[in-house]
Amino acid sequence: MTSFAFILGVVPLMLASGAGAAARHSLGTAVFFGMSTATLFGIFFIPTLYAAIENAVDKRGGAAKVDGAAGEAGSSE
Repeated sequence: MTSFAFILGVVPLMLASGAGAAARHSLGTAVFFGMSTATLFGIFFIPTLYAAIENAVDKRGGAAKVDGAAGEAGSSE
């Protein structure tokens, strides 16, 4: 939510007119698209990458090693 509020807060810079509008417009455009890209990257790409890595670890049997170690620790108590 913070990212979306920030992105929408930059829209007036993109639509600026008057004195110094060129500088405001270029800054607003760069910040708007940069923050939009970073937000979409964080929302969609990172969780997808995490799920892919988890699936790869599960297929290699890495999760069984972790579960076995936890089971041994639980049985010694």
